[in-house]
Amino acid sequence: MSTHDMFQTVFGLLGGLAVFIFGMNMMSECLQKAAGEKMRTILGVLTKNPVMGVLAGALVTAVLQSSSATTVMVIGFVSAGLMKLPQAISVILGANIGTTMTAQLMAFKISDYIWMIVFVGFIIFFLGKKEKIKNVGQTIFAFGLLFVGIETMGAVMKPLANSPIFIELMEKVANVPVLGVLLGTGMTVIVQSSSATIAVLQSFASQPAADGISSVIGLTGAIPILLGDNIGTTITALLASIGQSKNAKRTAVAHSVFNITGSFIFIWIIPLFARFIQFISPKGNEVDVISRQIANAHLSFNFINTLIWLPMLPILVKIVMFIVRGEDEAKKQGEGPRFLDEHMLSQPVAAMELVYEEVNSVFADLQELLKKVKTCFLKSNFDILQEVGQEGRRLTSLHEKISQYMSALFAGGGLTEEQSAEGTRLMYLVNDMDKICDRCVDISRISGEKILGEYRFSEAAAQELEDCFLFVSEMLDKAWRAYKNGDEMLAGEIMEDKDRLRKMVRRCNKNHLKRMKKNSCKPEMTGVFSGTLQNLDRIGNSCTNIAEEIIERSMEEEVEERAI
Repeated sequence: MSTHDMFQTVFGLLGGLAVFIFGMNMMSECLQKAAGEKMRTILGVLTKNPVMGVLAGALVTAVLQSSSATTVMVIGFVSAGLMKLPQAISVILGANIGTTMTAQLMAFKISDYIWMIVFVGFIIFFLGKKEKIKNVGQTIFAFGLLFVGIETMGAVMKPLANSPIFIELMEKVANVPVLGVLLGTGMTVIVQSSSATIAVLQSFASQPAADGISSVIGLTGAIPILLGDNIGTTITALLASIGQSKNAKRTAVAHSVFNITGSFIFIWIIPLFARFIQFISPKGNEVDVISRQIANAHLSFNFINTLIWLPMLPILVKIVMFIVRGEDEAKKQGEGPRFLDEHMLSQPVAAMELVYEEVNSVFADLQELLKKVKTCFLKSNFDILQEVGQEGRRLTSLHEKISQYMSALFAGGGLTEEQSAEGTRLMYLVNDMDKICDRCVDISRISGEKILGEYRFSEAAAQELEDCFLFVSEMLDKAWRAYKNGDEMLAGEIMEDKDRLRKMVRRCNKNHLKRMKKNSCKPEMTGVFSGTLQNLDRIGNSCTNIAEEIIERSMEEEVEERAI
């Protein structure tokens, strides 16, 4: 082979691989956008049992077209404490089955229709007005690109099939399975996608040997490389677990243990396994059916391996607990977000789920902060006053971190219109939460003035303030329940509550003036009294903002339904 031919072959292979990976990533992104909320529903069944976890892992991976993406997502959930270790491992087992879908697609012989698929996808995307239609078009277009990449690689590999040096190398790989495993592992570590390296394997194995009937490598030579591909794909998970919790590291290690042990078992029975694959696959000349045989081998390996490990899930948990020892240190309150994970930004559905959990956690802390402020103010407790200051600073920092995380999600460009709208609403919610936090801190400062000035409210004044605190606390609880459930009726109640709060504040101020005239309240306490009421009223305003957002969202959904 001349230098020019070698140059053409190498860059043709790399170019075809680049088109394939680009198409696969585009298809994965478009499928995620199209699946959207259904993905969250699938993720919701992960809490059921190991069998459901395997099923969910397989379904999610079939949608994402990448076991690495599912594994990274699961590691993020484990690290955030949203998923337990046995549950996460069951999803990983399913992910290994789901990733075989790509190889099955690649085994179809649709050479005559590739450019038609690309053109149809482009036309749908180009002419489509709605985002969902455009996503469908892009998915079809990306699906066509997968096969363009495969055809390109197949075309440049034909000269290799006749190269004596390459034939000799393939004979060594076929006769020494360990070399095939190392080759497959190395290829996948470099490319970071087992689907891509298996597609290369399918394309190369489809090249005819000298007799024109046999594959240049044969099924027994392809299986070790396939096993190596499965080992190599675990590297992504191990890299994603760096800096994560112990359980996240254990999840990644479980992925490695699953594939390494499976490969170790299958490497001893390659001839028997090959005969089984030939039996369940279509019949015909080896060169014509080997692509499907490799796809079936990939599926069978992962399915059988899952059947072996699923009943032994507790043992697998013990193995990874032994490999990754120790316990995670309890996360301190001041250490930042409890759920947000930078690794998840590439998975919008999962990232949004983490944002919901973070907001839920911070809102619960905000409700506790208001209760502390009430105790601090009414009981003149200086210790709680210091706690409120520290907690206020922590929550303010968290609000900023959530906003930054959401901004990064928006900048990533992977959000659908629906997710973008929900993300915008979450940003508004976080903004109102930050305002409520600021008002709580303001009341704590007023509490400091009250404590230092040794002010004592009359019994009537103290009761009025306590009633206002309780009323605002109830409004805050209603606001969060209404937001979580999208409860328009509860949002309507909050709007009515705001009018009642305004009247309460006005009445309290009038009563305070009356008490001053009767000398039952001192004039110097007016600032403390009215300042506290003003801040409670502003907390009520923020609750009203949240309610208005819920009502507006409901109205927008009604308009969309009518348009459909």
